[in-house]
Amino acid sequence: MTSGWSLFVVLVTIVNILACVWLLRWTTRPRSATEKIGGGADTGHVWDKDLREYNNPLPRWWLWVFYITVAWGLIYLVLYPGLGSFGGMKGWSSAGQYEQERRAVEEKVAAWYAPFATMTIPQLAADGRAMSTARNLFLNNCAPCHGSDGGGAKGFPNLTDSDWQWGGDADTVVATVTGGRIAAMPAWGAVLGPQGVKEVVAYVRTLSGQPADAALAAAGKPRFETVCAACHGPEGKGNPLVGAPNLTDKTWLYGGDEATITETVTNGRNGQMPAFGERLGALRVKLLAAYVTKLAGTGS
Repeated sequence: MTSGWSLFVVLVTIVNILACVWLLRWTTRPRSATEKIGGGADTGHVWDKDLREYNNPLPRWWLWVFYITVAWGLIYLVLYPGLGSFGGMKGWSSAGQYEQERRAVEEKVAAWYAPFATMTIPQLAADGRAMSTARNLFLNNCAPCHGSDGGGAKGFPNLTDSDWQWGGDADTVVATVTGGRIAAMPAWGAVLGPQGVKEVVAYVRTLSGQPADAALAAAGKPRFETVCAACHGPEGKGNPLVGAPNLTDKTWLYGGDEATITETVTNGRNGQMPAFGERLGALRVKLLAAYVTKLAGTGS
């Protein structure tokens, strides 16, 4: 705040306080020579024939309470911020109090997490206190996408099974949570054309044991080997190194019915998991990795 604005705030504040005191004093003074304080002068206003209005003064206790609040306000402005850029004699600030409280919380949190720092992921997965803490971390950071039970949803992987797009070992899960993942499948509709898409979809359905037109599937096999095998492998078993899903099982991230697979092949898919490493720190990430691998039964 500039010195000019600071002076403006100071003047406006002081003038308003003094104006309130003056207004109170002015309203308690007699309006005429015949009017006396406490005399209950008749204003001349009458309602319902016999309901008369009198100009009675405020009770003395109320006036003194008001004066006390004014005095308290002035004392407060001396001790605490309120007059422009003047910080108050106590040196208090909301930012300073926040930092003090934050440091106190961080000290308590550090003490709570300290026993987990030297534990391995399998040890954390076997520790009840660690898993209780990790579950809270999961609910606060992961559940909005993966569900409170880790069961996932359309477009969000199920973390309770053994099917992992990027790999389910502890180190890989740590890398996933720390740095996030970006999965992108190109749109093949323009390359394959409508007929080519139908053929590839039919072949992909046979990979997972689903019924499909045999002629379309046979025609789709060479197309699959040309445009899809580079990521999903010649047998369609996927490649965790690039996040390409296994197409031979019953697990489908977006859905395995014919219409959904057609949409996927035609338009492609784009999925992104945010990086939590900077937000949570290494220890919390390790706890989450232990919790997630325990959910899936892949921890070791």
